[in-house]
Amino acid sequence: MTDQFAVKANYRQVFAVAQFRAVFAGRLLGVMSDTLRAVALAVLVYDRTGSPLLTAVTMTINFLPQAAGGLFLAALADRLTPRTLISTGYALQCAVGLLLAFGHLPVAASLVLVAGVACLTPVTTGATARVLAEALTGDTYVLGRSLSYIVAVSAQMVGMAAGGTLVVWLGVERTMLVTAGAHLVAAAISRLFLSPARAPRPSAPATGGGSIVRRTLRGNAALVASPGVLKLIMVQCLPAAYLAAAGSLLIPYSAHRGFGPQQTGVLLAATSVGMLIGDVVIGRAFAPATRERLVLPLPLPLLLVMGTPSLTLALDLPYPAVAAAYVVTGTGSAYLLGLQRRFLEAVPAELQGQGFALLNTTTMSIQGVGPLVFGVFAEFVPVGVAIALTGVCSVATTLLLREAARPGLVAAEPA
Repeated sequence: MTDQFAVKANYRQVFAVAQFRAVFAGRLLGVMSDTLRAVALAVLVYDRTGSPLLTAVTMTINFLPQAAGGLFLAALADRLTPRTLISTGYALQCAVGLLLAFGHLPVAASLVLVAGVACLTPVTTGATARVLAEALTGDTYVLGRSLSYIVAVSAQMVGMAAGGTLVVWLGVERTMLVTAGAHLVAAAISRLFLSPARAPRPSAPATGGGSIVRRTLRGNAALVASPGVLKLIMVQCLPAAYLAAAGSLLIPYSAHRGFGPQQTGVLLAATSVGMLIGDVVIGRAFAPATRERLVLPLPLPLLLVMGTPSLTLALDLPYPAVAAAYVVTGTGSAYLLGLQRRFLEAVPAELQGQGFALLNTTTMSIQGVGPLVFGVFAEFVPVGVAIALTGVCSVATTLLLREAARPGLVAAEPA
Protein backbone atom coordinates (compact mmCIF):
# COMPACT_ATOMS: atom_id res chain seq x y z
CA MET A 1 0.00 0.00 0.00
CA THR A 2 1.44 3.38 -1.00
CA ASP A 3 2.07 5.96 1.71
CA GLN A 4 -0.68 8.35 0.62
CA PHE A 5 -3.29 5.60 0.93
CA ALA A 6 -1.92 4.26 4.23
CA VAL A 7 -2.72 7.52 6.08
CA LYS A 8 -6.32 7.48 7.32
CA ALA A 9 -8.47 10.45 6.28
CA ASN A 10 -11.84 11.66 7.55
CA TYR A 11 -15.10 12.72 5.94
CA ARG A 12 -14.63 16.39 6.86
CA GLN A 13 -11.56 16.52 4.62
CA VAL A 14 -13.59 15.10 1.76
CA PHE A 15 -16.41 17.65 2.09
CA ALA A 16 -13.84 20.47 2.16
CA VAL A 17 -13.33 19.91 -1.60
CA ALA A 18 -15.79 22.06 -3.60
CA GLN A 19 -15.81 19.74 -6.63
CA PHE A 20 -16.85 16.85 -4.43
CA ARG A 21 -19.71 18.85 -2.91
CA ALA A 22 -21.10 19.57 -6.38
CA VAL A 23 -20.90 15.90 -7.37
CA PHE A 24 -22.47 14.90 -4.05
CA ALA A 25 -25.47 17.22 -4.41
CA GLY A 26 -26.13 16.30 -8.03
CA ARG A 27 -25.87 12.59 -7.32
CA LEU A 28 -28.23 12.85 -4.36
CA LEU A 29 -30.95 14.42 -6.50
CA GLY A 30 -30.28 12.25 -9.55
CA VAL A 31 -30.34 8.87 -7.82
CA MET A 32 -33.39 9.76 -5.73
CA SER A 33 -35.24 10.76 -8.90
CA ASP A 34 -34.21 7.57 -10.70
CA THR A 35 -35.48 5.50 -7.76
CA LEU A 36 -38.82 7.31 -7.56
CA ARG A 37 -39.29 6.76 -11.27
CA ALA A 38 -38.48 3.04 -10.98
CA VAL A 39 -40.92 2.55 -8.09
CA ALA A 40 -43.70 4.41 -9.93
CA LEU A 41 -43.26 2.28 -13.05
CA ALA A 42 -43.02 -0.95 -11.03
CA VAL A 43 -46.26 -0.20 -9.17
CA LEU A 44 -47.96 0.60 -12.47
CA VAL A 45 -46.75 -2.59 -14.16
CA TYR A 46 -47.67 -4.85 -11.24
CA ASP A 47 -51.16 -3.30 -10.99
CA ARG A 48 -51.74 -3.89 -14.71
CA THR A 49 -50.10 -7.31 -15.13
CA GLY A 50 -49.75 -8.96 -11.70
CA SER A 51 -46.48 -10.47 -12.94
CA PRO A 52 -43.48 -10.73 -10.56
CA LEU A 53 -41.20 -11.17 -13.58
CA LEU A 54 -42.33 -7.98 -15.33
CA THR A 55 -42.22 -6.08 -12.04
CA ALA A 56 -38.64 -7.22 -11.41
CA VAL A 57 -37.68 -6.20 -14.95
CA THR A 58 -39.30 -2.79 -14.46
CA MET A 59 -37.41 -2.15 -11.22
CA THR A 60 -34.14 -2.69 -13.07
CA ILE A 61 -34.97 -1.46 -16.58
CA ASN A 62 -32.26 1.20 -16.38
CA PHE A 63 -29.54 -1.38 -15.63
CA LEU A 64 -29.16 -3.75 -18.57
CA PRO A 65 -29.27 -1.11 -21.36
CA GLN A 66 -26.15 0.43 -19.85
CA ALA A 67 -24.21 -2.38 -21.48
CA ALA A 68 -24.69 -0.69 -24.86
CA GLY A 69 -23.31 2.60 -23.60
CA GLY A 70 -20.39 0.96 -21.86
CA LEU A 71 -19.46 -1.14 -24.87
CA PHE A 72 -19.72 1.54 -27.55
CA LEU A 73 -19.66 5.03 -26.00
CA ALA A 74 -17.54 4.86 -22.84
CA ALA A 75 -14.52 6.54 -24.47
CA LEU A 76 -16.48 9.81 -24.27
CA ALA A 77 -15.74 9.82 -20.53
CA ASP A 78 -12.10 10.63 -21.34
CA ARG A 79 -12.76 12.86 -24.36
CA LEU A 80 -15.18 15.55 -23.10
CA THR A 81 -15.09 17.64 -19.94
CA PRO A 82 -16.86 16.06 -16.93
CA ARG A 83 -19.03 19.15 -16.45
CA THR A 84 -20.45 18.84 -19.97
CA LEU A 85 -21.11 15.12 -19.68
CA ILE A 86 -22.64 15.20 -16.21
CA SER A 87 -24.92 18.21 -16.73
CA THR A 88 -26.08 16.89 -20.11
CA GLY A 89 -26.89 13.51 -18.58
CA TYR A 90 -29.10 15.06 -15.91
CA ALA A 91 -30.79 17.28 -18.51
CA LEU A 92 -31.70 14.25 -20.62
CA GLN A 93 -33.13 12.51 -17.56
CA CYS A 94 -35.23 15.62 -16.95
CA ALA A 95 -36.58 15.40 -20.50
CA VAL A 96 -37.52 11.75 -19.96
CA GLY A 97 -39.39 12.65 -16.78
CA LEU A 98 -41.37 15.33 -18.63
CA LEU A 99 -42.31 12.89 -21.39
CA LEU A 100 -43.45 10.33 -18.85
CA ALA A 101 -45.44 12.99 -16.99
CA PHE A 102 -47.23 14.55 -19.96
CA GLY A 103 -46.93 12.05 -22.80
CA HIS A 104 -49.55 9.53 -21.55
CA LEU A 105 -47.34 6.77 -22.93
CA PRO A 106 -48.15 3.04 -22.85
CA VAL A 107 -46.15 0.98 -20.40
CA ALA A 108 -43.97 -0.54 -23.13
CA ALA A 109 -43.09 2.87 -24.56
CA SER A 110 -42.26 4.21 -21.09
CA LEU A 111 -39.88 1.32 -20.44
CA VAL A 112 -38.19 1.78 -23.81
CA LEU A 113 -37.69 5.49 -23.07
CA VAL A 114 -36.12 4.81 -19.67
CA ALA A 115 -33.92 2.10 -21.18
CA GLY A 116 -32.78 4.44 -23.95
CA VAL A 117 -31.51 7.20 -21.68
CA ALA A 118 -29.85 4.58 -19.46
CA CYS A 119 -27.43 3.85 -22.33
CA LEU A 120 -25.60 7.11 -21.49
CA THR A 121 -25.25 6.36 -17.77
CA PRO A 122 -21.80 4.68 -18.06
CA VAL A 123 -20.45 7.83 -19.74
CA THR A 124 -21.66 10.15 -16.97
CA THR A 125 -20.51 7.67 -14.33
CA GLY A 126 -17.03 7.61 -15.82
CA ALA A 127 -16.99 11.41 -15.91
CA THR A 128 -18.02 11.55 -12.24
CA ALA A 129 -15.25 9.10 -11.35
CA ARG A 130 -12.77 11.37 -13.15
CA VAL A 131 -13.85 14.31 -11.01
CA LEU A 132 -13.33 12.31 -7.82
CA ALA A 133 -9.96 10.87 -8.90
CA GLU A 134 -8.64 14.29 -9.91
CA ALA A 135 -10.04 16.28 -6.98
CA LEU A 136 -9.28 13.81 -4.15
CA THR A 137 -6.01 12.12 -3.17
CA GLY A 138 -4.98 9.22 -0.95
CA ASP A 139 -7.50 7.95 1.58
CA THR A 140 -9.71 10.98 0.92
CA TYR A 141 -10.33 9.38 -2.47
CA VAL A 142 -11.38 6.08 -0.87
CA LEU A 143 -13.73 7.88 1.52
CA GLY A 144 -14.97 10.11 -1.30
CA ARG A 145 -15.89 7.06 -3.36
CA SER A 146 -17.55 5.67 -0.25
CA LEU A 147 -19.53 8.88 0.27
CA SER A 148 -20.55 8.86 -3.37
CA TYR A 149 -21.82 5.34 -2.80
CA ILE A 150 -23.49 6.33 0.48
CA VAL A 151 -25.31 9.24 -1.14
CA ALA A 152 -26.54 6.88 -3.83
CA VAL A 153 -27.94 4.34 -1.37
CA SER A 154 -29.30 7.10 0.89
CA ALA A 155 -31.13 8.61 -2.08
CA GLN A 156 -32.38 5.13 -2.96
CA MET A 157 -33.54 4.75 0.63
CA VAL A 158 -35.56 7.97 0.44
CA GLY A 159 -36.89 7.13 -3.00
CA MET A 160 -37.88 3.58 -2.04
CA ALA A 161 -39.44 4.59 1.27
CA ALA A 162 -41.43 7.47 -0.22
CA GLY A 163 -42.04 6.02 -3.67
CA GLY A 164 -45.10 3.88 -2.99
CA THR A 165 -46.80 6.53 -0.86
CA LEU A 166 -45.97 9.29 -3.33
CA VAL A 167 -47.42 7.32 -6.24
CA VAL A 168 -50.64 6.70 -4.29
CA TRP A 169 -50.85 10.39 -3.37
CA LEU A 170 -49.83 12.00 -6.67
CA GLY A 171 -50.30 9.30 -9.27
CA VAL A 172 -47.67 8.01 -11.68
CA GLU A 173 -47.65 11.03 -14.01
CA ARG A 174 -47.23 13.65 -11.28
CA THR A 175 -44.54 11.55 -9.62
CA MET A 176 -42.67 11.61 -12.93
CA LEU A 177 -42.97 15.39 -12.94
CA VAL A 178 -41.31 15.49 -9.51
CA THR A 179 -38.41 13.41 -10.85
CA ALA A 180 -38.03 15.75 -13.83
CA GLY A 181 -37.76 18.76 -11.53
CA ALA A 182 -35.11 17.10 -9.36
CA HIS A 183 -33.05 16.14 -12.41
CA LEU A 184 -33.27 19.73 -13.66
CA VAL A 185 -31.87 21.02 -10.37
CA ALA A 186 -29.06 18.41 -10.53
CA ALA A 187 -28.19 19.56 -14.06
CA ALA A 188 -28.06 23.20 -12.92
CA ILE A 189 -25.80 22.38 -9.95
CA SER A 190 -23.42 20.43 -12.18
CA ARG A 191 -23.31 23.17 -14.81
CA LEU A 192 -22.75 25.98 -12.31
CA PHE A 193 -20.38 24.43 -9.78
CA LEU A 194 -18.26 21.82 -11.55
CA SER A 195 -15.03 23.18 -12.97
CA PRO A 196 -15.07 23.83 -16.73
CA ALA A 197 -11.28 23.77 -16.96
CA ARG A 198 -10.60 20.02 -17.17
CA ALA A 199 -9.40 19.36 -20.71
CA PRO A 200 -10.16 16.07 -22.45
CA ARG A 201 -7.56 13.38 -21.87
CA PRO A 202 -5.24 12.49 -24.74
CA SER A 203 -5.92 9.21 -26.49
CA ALA A 204 -4.09 6.25 -25.02
CA PRO A 205 -1.77 4.35 -27.36
CA ALA A 206 -4.05 1.33 -26.98
CA THR A 207 -7.11 3.25 -28.20
CA GLY A 208 -5.53 5.36 -30.95
CA GLY A 209 -7.71 7.46 -33.23
CA GLY A 210 -10.93 6.76 -35.06
CA SER A 211 -14.55 7.04 -34.01
CA ILE A 212 -15.77 6.99 -30.42
CA VAL A 213 -17.08 3.46 -30.95
CA ARG A 214 -13.69 2.19 -32.13
CA ARG A 215 -11.87 3.98 -29.33
CA THR A 216 -14.28 2.51 -26.81
CA LEU A 217 -13.83 -1.03 -28.10
CA ARG A 218 -10.03 -0.74 -28.12
CA GLY A 219 -10.00 0.89 -24.70
CA ASN A 220 -12.19 -1.84 -23.19
CA ALA A 221 -9.87 -4.48 -24.66
CA ALA A 222 -6.87 -2.71 -23.13
CA LEU A 223 -8.59 -2.53 -19.74
CA VAL A 224 -9.48 -6.22 -19.75
CA ALA A 225 -5.86 -7.02 -20.61
CA SER A 226 -4.50 -4.84 -17.78
CA PRO A 227 -3.31 -6.93 -14.79
CA GLY A 228 -5.95 -7.25 -12.08
CA VAL A 229 -8.62 -5.06 -13.68
CA LEU A 230 -11.00 -7.82 -14.80
CA LYS A 231 -10.71 -9.69 -11.50
CA LEU A 232 -11.49 -6.56 -9.50
CA ILE A 233 -14.47 -5.76 -11.72
CA MET A 234 -15.98 -9.21 -11.21
CA VAL A 235 -15.48 -9.16 -7.44
CA GLN A 236 -17.29 -5.82 -7.27
CA CYS A 237 -20.20 -6.60 -9.60
CA LEU A 238 -21.21 -10.25 -9.03
CA PRO A 239 -22.48 -9.86 -5.43
CA ALA A 240 -24.41 -6.74 -6.53
CA ALA A 241 -26.44 -8.87 -8.94
CA TYR A 242 -27.81 -11.03 -6.13
CA LEU A 243 -28.50 -7.98 -3.97
CA ALA A 244 -30.43 -6.30 -6.80
CA ALA A 245 -32.38 -9.50 -7.46
CA ALA A 246 -33.44 -9.80 -3.82
CA GLY A 247 -34.60 -6.16 -3.80
CA SER A 248 -36.43 -6.35 -7.12
CA LEU A 249 -38.77 -9.07 -5.79
CA LEU A 250 -39.88 -7.15 -2.71
CA ILE A 251 -43.07 -5.70 -4.20
CA PRO A 252 -44.55 -9.11 -5.14
CA TYR A 253 -43.16 -10.58 -1.89
CA SER A 254 -44.93 -7.91 0.15
CA ALA A 255 -48.16 -8.47 -1.79
CA HIS A 256 -47.88 -12.21 -1.12
CA ARG A 257 -47.33 -11.62 2.60
CA GLY A 258 -50.10 -9.02 2.83
CA PHE A 259 -47.86 -6.13 3.88
CA GLY A 260 -49.29 -2.64 3.42
CA PRO A 261 -47.82 0.16 1.25
CA GLN A 262 -45.93 1.78 4.13
CA GLN A 263 -44.50 -1.55 5.26
CA THR A 264 -43.43 -2.27 1.69
CA GLY A 265 -41.76 1.13 1.48
CA VAL A 266 -39.75 0.41 4.63
CA LEU A 267 -38.64 -2.95 3.24
CA LEU A 268 -37.60 -1.35 -0.03
CA ALA A 269 -35.45 1.08 1.95
CA ALA A 270 -34.04 -1.48 4.41
CA THR A 271 -31.11 -2.58 2.25
CA SER A 272 -30.11 1.02 1.68
CA VAL A 273 -30.22 1.65 5.44
CA GLY A 274 -27.86 -1.27 5.94
CA MET A 275 -25.52 0.02 3.23
CA LEU A 276 -25.42 3.42 4.91
CA ILE A 277 -24.64 1.90 8.31
CA GLY A 278 -21.98 -0.44 6.94
CA ASP A 279 -20.14 2.20 4.95
CA VAL A 280 -20.11 4.78 7.73
CA VAL A 281 -19.01 2.32 10.42
CA ILE A 282 -16.33 0.57 8.35
CA GLY A 283 -15.11 3.85 6.85
CA ARG A 284 -14.76 5.62 10.19
CA ALA A 285 -13.72 2.82 12.51
CA PHE A 286 -11.07 0.94 10.53
CA ALA A 287 -7.73 1.85 9.00
CA PRO A 288 -7.29 1.49 5.23
CA ALA A 289 -5.34 -1.78 5.43
CA THR A 290 -7.93 -3.31 7.78
CA ARG A 291 -10.76 -2.40 5.40
CA GLU A 292 -8.99 -4.33 2.65
CA ARG A 293 -8.56 -7.39 4.87
CA LEU A 294 -12.29 -7.42 5.72
CA VAL A 295 -13.32 -8.01 2.09
CA LEU A 296 -12.88 -11.75 1.84
CA PRO A 297 -10.86 -13.71 4.42
CA LEU A 298 -12.67 -15.77 7.04
CA PRO A 299 -13.88 -15.85 9.80
CA LEU A 300 -16.22 -12.93 8.96
CA PRO A 301 -15.85 -11.61 5.42
CA LEU A 302 -18.18 -8.78 4.54
CA LEU A 303 -19.03 -10.61 1.31
CA LEU A 304 -20.50 -13.45 3.37
CA VAL A 305 -22.45 -11.02 5.55
CA MET A 306 -23.93 -9.66 2.33
CA GLY A 307 -25.34 -13.03 1.25
CA THR A 308 -26.51 -15.11 4.20
CA PRO A 309 -29.51 -13.12 5.56
CA SER A 310 -31.52 -13.66 2.37
CA LEU A 311 -31.59 -17.39 3.11
CA THR A 312 -34.09 -16.77 5.90
CA LEU A 313 -36.71 -15.40 3.49
CA ALA A 314 -37.67 -18.97 2.56
CA LEU A 315 -39.52 -18.95 5.89
CA ASP A 316 -42.59 -16.85 6.68
CA LEU A 317 -40.75 -14.63 9.13
CA PRO A 318 -42.57 -11.85 10.98
CA TYR A 319 -42.32 -8.44 9.39
CA PRO A 320 -39.62 -7.02 11.75
CA ALA A 321 -37.39 -10.03 11.05
CA VAL A 322 -37.76 -9.56 7.29
CA ALA A 323 -36.77 -5.89 7.60
CA ALA A 324 -33.79 -6.83 9.81
CA ALA A 325 -32.60 -9.42 7.26
CA TYR A 326 -32.51 -6.78 4.53
CA VAL A 327 -30.69 -4.29 6.76
CA VAL A 328 -27.98 -6.82 7.66
CA THR A 329 -27.62 -7.77 4.00
CA GLY A 330 -26.99 -4.13 3.14
CA THR A 331 -24.20 -3.73 5.71
CA GLY A 332 -22.11 -6.32 3.88
CA SER A 333 -21.80 -4.03 0.88
CA ALA A 334 -19.13 -2.12 2.83
CA TYR A 335 -16.68 -4.66 1.37
CA LEU A 336 -16.42 -2.27 -1.59
CA LEU A 337 -14.39 0.11 0.61
CA GLY A 338 -11.60 -2.42 0.61
CA LEU A 339 -11.39 -2.50 -3.19
CA GLN A 340 -11.35 1.20 -4.16
CA ARG A 341 -7.58 1.75 -3.90
CA ARG A 342 -6.75 -1.45 -5.73
CA PHE A 343 -9.04 -0.66 -8.63
CA LEU A 344 -7.82 2.94 -8.99
CA GLU A 345 -4.20 1.77 -9.11
CA ALA A 346 -4.96 -1.10 -11.50
CA VAL A 347 -6.64 1.09 -14.16
CA PRO A 348 -4.20 2.85 -16.56
CA ALA A 349 -4.28 6.61 -15.92
CA GLU A 350 -5.09 7.51 -19.54
CA LEU A 351 -8.15 5.19 -19.42
CA GLN A 352 -9.39 6.23 -16.00
CA GLY A 353 -12.80 7.51 -17.06
CA GLN A 354 -13.41 4.54 -19.33
CA GLY A 355 -12.22 2.14 -16.63
CA PHE A 356 -14.89 3.32 -14.22
CA ALA A 357 -17.42 3.34 -17.04
CA LEU A 358 -16.58 -0.32 -17.74
CA LEU A 359 -16.95 -1.14 -14.04
CA ASN A 360 -20.34 0.58 -13.94
CA THR A 361 -21.45 -1.07 -17.18
CA THR A 362 -20.59 -4.54 -15.95
CA THR A 363 -22.20 -3.94 -12.57
CA MET A 364 -25.40 -2.52 -14.00
CA SER A 365 -25.65 -5.17 -16.73
CA ILE A 366 -25.34 -8.01 -14.24
CA GLN A 367 -27.77 -6.25 -11.92
CA GLY A 368 -30.18 -6.23 -14.84
CA VAL A 369 -29.69 -9.93 -15.54
CA GLY A 370 -29.98 -10.97 -11.87
CA PRO A 371 -33.57 -9.77 -11.32
CA LEU A 372 -34.56 -11.27 -14.67
CA VAL A 373 -33.20 -14.71 -13.74
CA PHE A 374 -34.66 -14.78 -10.25
CA GLY A 375 -37.89 -13.19 -11.50
CA VAL A 376 -38.28 -16.28 -13.71
CA PHE A 377 -37.83 -18.49 -10.65
CA ALA A 378 -40.51 -16.45 -8.85
CA GLU A 379 -42.98 -17.38 -11.58
CA PHE A 380 -42.70 -21.07 -10.56
CA VAL A 381 -41.77 -21.09 -6.85
CA PRO A 382 -42.93 -18.95 -3.91
CA VAL A 383 -41.40 -15.48 -4.02
CA GLY A 384 -39.73 -15.99 -0.62
CA VAL A 385 -37.98 -19.10 -1.94
CA ALA A 386 -36.77 -17.17 -5.00
CA ILE A 387 -35.29 -14.50 -2.70
CA ALA A 388 -33.62 -17.20 -0.61
CA LEU A 389 -32.03 -18.56 -3.80
CA THR A 390 -30.28 -15.19 -4.24
CA GLY A 391 -28.66 -15.80 -0.86
CA VAL A 392 -27.61 -19.32 -1.82
CA CYS A 393 -25.96 -18.03 -4.99
CA SER A 394 -24.29 -15.14 -3.15
CA VAL A 395 -22.76 -17.45 -0.53
CA ALA A 396 -21.59 -19.91 -3.19
CA THR A 397 -19.99 -17.09 -5.20
CA THR A 398 -18.27 -15.76 -2.09
CA LEU A 399 -16.76 -19.15 -1.32
CA LEU A 400 -15.49 -19.40 -4.89
CA LEU A 401 -14.07 -15.89 -4.82
CA ARG A 402 -12.28 -16.60 -1.55
CA GLU A 403 -9.85 -18.93 -3.26
CA ALA A 404 -9.75 -17.25 -6.66
CA ALA A 405 -9.38 -13.62 -5.58
CA ARG A 406 -7.80 -13.61 -2.12
CA PRO A 407 -4.12 -13.38 -3.19
CA GLY A 408 -4.68 -10.24 -5.25
CA LEU A 409 -7.20 -8.38 -3.14
CA VAL A 410 -5.80 -8.17 0.34
CA ALA A 411 -3.19 -5.47 0.91
CA ALA A 412 -0.46 -5.75 3.45
CA GLU A 413 -0.13 -3.46 6.42
CA PRO A 414 2.09 -0.44 5.75
CA ALA A 415 5.53 -0.75 7.18
